[in-house]
Amino acid sequence: MTHTTQLPPHMRRNGFGPLEELTRARDEQGVIRVETPFGLPAYLVCRHEDVRQVLSDPARFSSALTPFPGAGQVDAEELAKMRAGQLIGFDPPEHTRLRRMLTPEFTVRRMRRLEPRITEIVHTALDDLERAGKPADLVEHFALPVPSLVICELLGVPYADRAAFQERSVRLLDLSLPMEQQVEARREDRAYMATLVERARADQGEDMLGMLVREHGDKLGTDELIGIAGLLLLAGHETTSNMLGLGTLALLRNPDQLALLREDPAQAEPAVEELMRWLSIVQALPPRTTTEEVEIAGQTIPAGSLVICSFPAANRDPAFIDDPETLDLTRGAAGHVAFGHGVHHCLGAPLARMEMRIAFPALLRRFPAWPWRSRTRKGISAPSASSTACARSA
Repeated sequence: MTHTTQLPPHMRRNGFGPLEELTRARDEQGVIRVETPFGLPAYLVCRHEDVRQVLSDPARFSSALTPFPGAGQVDAEELAKMRAGQLIGFDPPEHTRLRRMLTPEFTVRRMRRLEPRITEIVHTALDDLERAGKPADLVEHFALPVPSLVICELLGVPYADRAAFQERSVRLLDLSLPMEQQVEARREDRAYMATLVERARADQGEDMLGMLVREHGDKLGTDELIGIAGLLLLAGHETTSNMLGLGTLALLRNPDQLALLREDPAQAEPAVEELMRWLSIVQALPPRTTTEEVEIAGQTIPAGSLVICSFPAANRDPAFIDDPETLDLTRGAAGHVAFGHGVHHCLGAPLARMEMRIAFPALLRRFPAWPWRSRTRKGISAPSASSTACARSA
């Protein structure tokens, strides 16, 4: 018999927002007890200020001490291979060592050099979308191919492999699957990444894997390179794809905001920040483990406890922002935690921001007379608002 895991409340949605029980927990308690998809008890932190506190303190809220999902399904040797290079699973100084090698490739200056190519990719996808006619699938022709091609070129991944790695990504992020299937998906993913690393070692191109081998090959083992490549490929396309799809749906459901962005492309930068806040595509990073007894929102949490931060609840916290349930593209929502916070703040945030800043206005400019008022009944189909992503930032 196939067993599927019921996702806990913080992994489910009420439309675009968190469940009502999660909102109530934030407003009344701040911290509640939950069970992880793997059956472990945890404390769920819901308020914006408290979430930032947890994420900015790796000394008391450790990533490295948190049990690795599926650890009970593999032996110690395979577990070590699976953990290698997974930045999200380390604390400083090991996390710092790994991240320092990658940071130069994700600076704002580096992203600006990529802007012409990203613009070209966006417009090529729009051409494909237009040729598809009506109705057309926004995800198939736009939301998936744009970030997929960008991250493929950045990492040196053959774009022809995109269907296979997208299928694996779905399974890697599906926490409702039985643990045996999740572990098998990780094995398949590692096997594919190993071929990319082997190719990069043989021919060090100008892509990121080639750079890592060329400049840090003596400091990074093969298993670390495999882990880094897998993490970047997964996080580099899955979350941005969900943002482009669900962001378009959010605009369709808020036609005044859609019109604002369509008529003023300069609004793109604050619009991206507000959409990130309002949607909170990544619902939570993997749990942290307390290294000592701590107090959050007046509650004592014992040492050795798992702590999870709810991004949707935190980003809609009235103590953080006025009228949090309203999508308002003009405010920019500075300080949101949609990209995480602290040492594990999303490494690829500058890239994701640039892709969205280019893609949303381009989509609206290309189809100014689209039947936007149809709210997807005609024209482009959009993904369900209940779709979620739990990609891991670094």
